[in-house]
Amino acid sequence: MLIQKNELNILIVYFRHVQVSICIVNYNVKYFLEKCIHSVLKASKNLKIEIIVVDNNSVDGSLSLIKEKFPSVKLIANTNNKGFAAANNQAIKIASGKYILLLNPDTVLQEDTLEKSFIFMEANKNAGALGIKMFNGDGDFLPESKRGLPKPSVAFYKLFGLAKLFPQSKKFGQYHLTYLDKNKNHEVDVLSGAYMMLRKETLDKVGLLDESYFMYGEDIDLSFRIKLAGFKNYYFAESSIIHYKGKSTKYDVQNIITFYKTMAIFATKHFTSNNSRVFLILIHCAIMLRAGAALIARFFKRFFSSHSSKIEL
Repeated sequence: MLIQKNELNILIVYFRHVQVSICIVNYNVKYFLEKCIHSVLKASKNLKIEIIVVDNNSVDGSLSLIKEKFPSVKLIANTNNKGFAAANNQAIKIASGKYILLLNPDTVLQEDTLEKSFIFMEANKNAGALGIKMFNGDGDFLPESKRGLPKPSVAFYKLFGLAKLFPQSKKFGQYHLTYLDKNKNHEVDVLSGAYMMLRKETLDKVGLLDESYFMYGEDIDLSFRIKLAGFKNYYFAESSIIHYKGKSTKYDVQNIITFYKTMAIFATKHFTSNNSRVFLILIHCAIMLRAGAALIARFFKRFFSSHSSKIEL
């Protein structure tokens, strides 16, 4: 069942309360946060929304920005960095919407994004959560818009390059589901926390984000629990957002290690002991390979930079 545009206005009459609560966790990305909120306001003209910003102790003037330019935004100002999962949970606990949207501050929505997402969720009662087609700042499609469950075999195919070599293979392309058309809606395993619209009743059933995850992996964990509870996760391709990926975190060696450690948390929590052991071995291999590659890249960058400066002198 699909809801037509003219039916949306009829639906809205019956919603006297908040339809969508937008939860944004911010950490020192004032410039992007302002753009994000402006895009949310433009995208919500036909919906009743509330915006909740949780600031994780930013020092770039983000708090002043919210208070001065967006007084209607509900603001939670933490005195320390609680991480993505815990901060989102703070917002969810005070949210009053039928739907909860987890949204990164370094994103920009199209004007139809919220409305179309809302319509899809209303029409598909089995949908526990919805993700969206994402592009980076250069206009390139972000493959993490749709993902499969990171089982040991899937991790192996990705780690050793088989996923990249055979993107159209249903066997090897499971991590980013590269064999699925990015321009069509699909039921998927894992959605990105950069834009994740959740049915409130689904969260009531499966629980909040697991705060064991500080910065990565909580979206994978939540997506998995949603499926275990009998709901479906959908990748939605009828609108899109820009995600200035990585602007709220530095993607350095430490963050690479943090990412893979969160994958270890997921494996230990959800996989059988045998599968967990295999996955942990792959995780440690990945940490060494990625961290090593990052260190080598950093060395050569500094090396050539210093030699270039000497030549100029």
